[in-house]
Amino acid sequence: MAESGSQFEPPTEAGPLLRADLHSHTWFSPDSRMRPEDAIRSCVRRGITCLAVTDHNRIEGALEVAREAPFKVIVGEEVRTDSGEIIGYFLEERVPPGLSARATVELVKAQGGLVCVPHPFDRLRASRLSQRALEEILPEVDVLEVLNARIHLAADRRRAELYAAAHGLPISAGSDAHTPEELGGAYVEMPDFDGPAGFLKSLRRGTLHGRTVTPLVHLSSLAIRLLKGRPT
Repeated sequence: MAESGSQFEPPTEAGPLLRADLHSHTWFSPDSRMRPEDAIRSCVRRGITCLAVTDHNRIEGALEVAREAPFKVIVGEEVRTDSGEIIGYFLEERVPPGLSARATVELVKAQGGLVCVPHPFDRLRASRLSQRALEEILPEVDVLEVLNARIHLAADRRRAELYAAAHGLPISAGSDAHTPEELGGAYVEMPDFDGPAGFLKSLRRGTLHGRTVTPLVHLSSLAIRLLKGRPT
């Protein structure tokens, strides 16, 4: 069943809205087979006009897509901290994995980036950020991911939405794609923006769209990881 949900203000700007998929992976992630050129082609075909590339602990894929894509690209990274995963947006340098959540946030902010907490309450995902770490970094969190196409329990998505509303956080959506076929499975329809501050303002005016994919995609990611012989 498709899902959609508005945030705090409807978009008022004239002109076409972006369709922004704010969570994706290329083959620079150990559990993805998506080449940067395939990601670009899939976005063009599916009408995605803004893509955040958020590889696990890497930014090379994001930089490569940003160089070649005919649409807006956000250079991001899904960083594995010692307490779970955090996404940095608008990065210029890689943030090393394995640090504390607080240290990771500081490195993202030091380069002018934004902090997003992905899949915050997904009970089926061991890599989610711990509740304790989330509370610790909450004052520095810029975005909470609410609609992730790989979250399969509606109650977990609803909990994230309520948590964001209670703390006044902008909410985001992303396919969490590891294959070209998944791109655009969840996205935000939002006004165009320029830079991190503009992104946050636009995101608050956005509307989330998308649906949950089959749980079998996780088996695909596991198979890719095993074939590559690389840990996450």
